[in-house]
Amino acid sequence: MTFLLRFGAADLLRCRFAVSPRWETHEAVRTLRRPARHGYHLPWLRGLDRRATGTAGLDLRPLWLLMPERGHNPDFLSPPPIGPAASFEEEIAAVRAAAAADPAAVRADLARSLTCTPGAYDSPLGQAMLADPTAAVRELADLTEAAWRALIAPHWPRLRALLEADLVFHSRRLATGGLEALFNDLHPALTWEGSTLTLARPGEHERELDGQGLVLMPSAFTWPEVVSGFDPPWQPTVVYPARGIGALWNGTGPGAPEALARLFGRGRAEVLCSLEEPADTHTLARRLGLAPSTVSAHLSALRGAGLLLSRRHSRRVLYERTPLGIALANGEQSGG
Repeated sequence: MTFLLRFGAADLLRCRFAVSPRWETHEAVRTLRRPARHGYHLPWLRGLDRRATGTAGLDLRPLWLLMPERGHNPDFLSPPPIGPAASFEEEIAAVRAAAAADPAAVRADLARSLTCTPGAYDSPLGQAMLADPTAAVRELADLTEAAWRALIAPHWPRLRALLEADLVFHSRRLATGGLEALFNDLHPALTWEGSTLTLARPGEHERELDGQGLVLMPSAFTWPEVVSGFDPPWQPTVVYPARGIGALWNGTGPGAPEALARLFGRGRAEVLCSLEEPADTHTLARRLGLAPSTVSAHLSALRGAGLLLSRRHSRRVLYERTPLGIALANGEQSGG
């Protein structure tokens, strides 16, 4: 099962990158309910003010109701980003304006999303949204703004730096290797062949870009998924996990190297802690001043213990930490 995005000549000239604080806000809300996403974000989760994210301060149920595990998310609530550097305030204003312009379209969008979650459509909350879509938009926008302040705004400088570093890296990939090099490096589920970008994921979808081009957007909270789609009239968009999210919340465990050295040896501890972003054997050897054969042996042992993953990129094999490896490297094994 695949998503197919078919490019024409004009589309090749209209691919652009973007960053969206509103998207990160919604994905952070989604992450709170999805344990499979928690590995890279344990320090963030543990640092949250539970009074602000629980029922006492911030009721996220209306947003969660419109975030099905599989299926449609309301387009009016998650349009493609305005540009590469739009503020949250600009983005949420665009959500309010676009949704208020056509209440009937909003109701149809809500209904389509609610039917993707068992029981959501007929729930009191779902029926209230459908009965007054204009009020629903207002309340969902207000809730998104509150979630932004509680979950993302305090960390936005750190998140923005990560996302912008990803844009710089992939812009260089595009400049030096073209679209094939760019797309084949974004995520294992994405492949480029001929003039078609294929995303391996549940469902069937085919879209002729028809000169609109494609928005490419890194996200800190989308991992391990790639998100694609947006029906017309939205511009097609692909959201992929940003590079370096393993190091996003670093700085919470200064004693980790010593603790890990006692646990399974200094050499392996240094290799694990140095993998703040994916790297190959020779890069790590130069970084640590070790022989490549020694680093290779450490990498094999760490991968065998479930602390690293490896993937081939061109002629190189890149290693990156698993969620367990991240937790150990950040000194979180005693947290709770």
